[in-house]
Amino acid sequence: MSYGIPSAEPSADIPVCPRHPDRPSYVRCQRCGRPACPECQRTAAVGFQCVDCVNEQKRTMPAYRSPYGGALAVGRPLVTFTIIGLCVLVYILQWIVPGDLIFQDFAFANAFAATEPWRMLTAAFLHSQGFLLHIVLNMYTLWIFGQALEPLLGRIRFLAVYLLSAVGGSIGYLLLTPDYPLSGVVGASGAIFGLFGAMLVVQRHRGGDTRQLWILIAINGAIGFFVPNIAWQAHLGGLITGGLAAAAIAYAPRGKNQALLQAGGLVLVAGLLAVVTWFRITAG
Repeated sequence: MSYGIPSAEPSADIPVCPRHPDRPSYVRCQRCGRPACPECQRTAAVGFQCVDCVNEQKRTMPAYRSPYGGALAVGRPLVTFTIIGLCVLVYILQWIVPGDLIFQDFAFANAFAATEPWRMLTAAFLHSQGFLLHIVLNMYTLWIFGQALEPLLGRIRFLAVYLLSAVGGSIGYLLLTPDYPLSGVVGASGAIFGLFGAMLVVQRHRGGDTRQLWILIAINGAIGFFVPNIAWQAHLGGLITGGLAAAAIAYAPRGKNQALLQAGGLVLVAGLLAVVTWFRITAG
C-alpha cells in the first residue's frame, strides 16, 4: 500500500494568483498590486506586471503613426532591405540559371508591353551581368533613400511608391522610345529615380531644402544621355511617377479618411499609367 502526501491548500493569509487560485504567490504586480504567479508575470521596466495589466496597456496604448498616416516603421527599414535582398538573389540566379533564361523571361522590351505587361515590374529586379556597378550603385542608392523615406511614409506606402515607380520607369521607356525594339531593359534605376521624385515632393511638403536633391537628380539624369546603354527614358518615367505617387500621399488631407484618400490617389496614379500604356500600344 502506498501513501501519498496531500498538497497543502493555501490559507487565507497566503496571497494567491487571481488567475490561478491554487498557486501561492508573493510577487505582486507593480501596477495593480495583485499577486501574480510565475506564469502570469511579465517583466516591466521596474519589477513585474501581471498579464492582465500588460494586456490592458496594449489595448489603451495609442497607435503611433508616421507623419503621413502610415504605421510607424521603427527600427530597420524592412521593406528596403527586402527589396535589396530580392534584387541580390535574382542577380545571383541570373548567373546560376543557364541560358540567360531569367533575363529572357523577365526583362522588359516594348514588344512585350501588350502581351506580357508584368515585365514592366519584374525588369526592376534584374540587373546587367556585364556591369557589376549597375546593381551596386542601385542598391546603395536604394539603401540611402529607403532609410529616409520608409519611416516617413510608412512601409506599405513606401512599397507602393517604389513599385509604381518601377512600372512607371518601364512605361517611360515605352513612351519615349520611337520604335519597338526587342532589346531588353533591366534595372532598378526607374524605381530609384521614383524615390528621387518622392523625396523631392516630401521635402517640399515638409518645407525642407531641396537644392541638393535637384543637383543629385540633374547629375544622375545627365549620365543617361552621355553613357551608352542607360535608358534615360526609364529614369524620367520613374521620376515623374514617384513624384505623383508621393504627392498623392503627402497632400491627402489629414483626418480619419486620410488613408482612404491616399489609397485612392495611388489607384489614380496606377490607372493613369494603365491608360497611358493602352494609348501607346493602340497607337502603335
